[in-house]
Amino acid sequence: MSVTTGHDGEAHTPLKGALIGCGFFSLNHLHAWQDIEGAQIVALCDANRARLDEVGDTFGIERRYTDAAAMLREARLDFVDIATTVPSHRALVELAAAAGVATICQKPFASTLEDAHAMIAACREAGVPLMVHENFRWQSAIQAVGRALREGVIGKPFWGRVSFRSAYDVFSGQPYLAEGERFIVEDLGIHILDIARFLFGDVARVSAATARVNPAIRGEDVATILLVHESGMSSVVDCSYATHLPRELFPQALIEVDGAEGTLRLFADYQLQIHTHSGTEVRNVAPRALAWTSEQWVAIQRSVFSIQSHWVDCLRRGAEPATSGRDNLRTLELVEATYLSAREGRSVVPGELQGAAS
Repeated sequence: MSVTTGHDGEAHTPLKGALIGCGFFSLNHLHAWQDIEGAQIVALCDANRARLDEVGDTFGIERRYTDAAAMLREARLDFVDIATTVPSHRALVELAAAAGVATICQKPFASTLEDAHAMIAACREAGVPLMVHENFRWQSAIQAVGRALREGVIGKPFWGRVSFRSAYDVFSGQPYLAEGERFIVEDLGIHILDIARFLFGDVARVSAATARVNPAIRGEDVATILLVHESGMSSVVDCSYATHLPRELFPQALIEVDGAEGTLRLFADYQLQIHTHSGTEVRNVAPRALAWTSEQWVAIQRSVFSIQSHWVDCLRRGAEPATSGRDNLRTLELVEATYLSAREGRSVVPGELQGAAS
């Protein structure tokens, strides 16, 4: 049996994990797991046998299941990575909790706040860690912005903007995205709202407007969201999959922050500009490629590696992940508050959406 050496210098047996869901994005998970020391995917599960075998052959994983319950019974696992679509999340998380297996769950974490609370409670009562695979905040550029703000380089922030505007065809790889009644806020906006929480703190009030520009889809493809944070600062989150620009920037998020002592701007191509009374500095905060990443997707793919590395580190240390179920519940509340605000044309306090205590 192979042994790895952790950050503490001690030898560790690799954590054994399984992945449920062998679809489009899960391949990034599997590539990242192969690069992470201290963890190994030893089993796969997917209801589609042909897809299961194709992915298993590609990644050399012999143990394959079409039934998650059977896998959780038979495989001796330290964790499970759930990379399925949202309707299956609650049942799978509760299965894993009942089996006493630590769980990562892909975003969106849940389709309702009731389901989110239930999953958090199931894992808490079973005494197993739960992390949501909310990876955008783990992009190198977003982390660099977060570090600069924590260091106070522009003083206390009072205004911010996180923007993601594109006309990229996300439907060819994930056709189900065109079929749901809710689209951009639930699929993409959840990432951008989570970035705003990560950078600026939790939110006291939400006001939003949404629109559907593309007639070929059912849900909204444009959203503009005003957040008033508990710190007193305000920020704007804007998302669009209907914006045709001279140069397509997908999947880059752009950020602006004004502070009492300066400004910060994350421009295209991961150029971070920090302007203060002392002058202007520009830093290149582009992600580093891995052997399996592709040029356009490297920021997202690298963030998958980063969040899964964080998960392994937290399991080793017994620490709560930064994007735990409890933490991600607050992001999910912002998604629901956005839809409610847009539907009713009013400002929404996220706390009014809370069900049972998390």
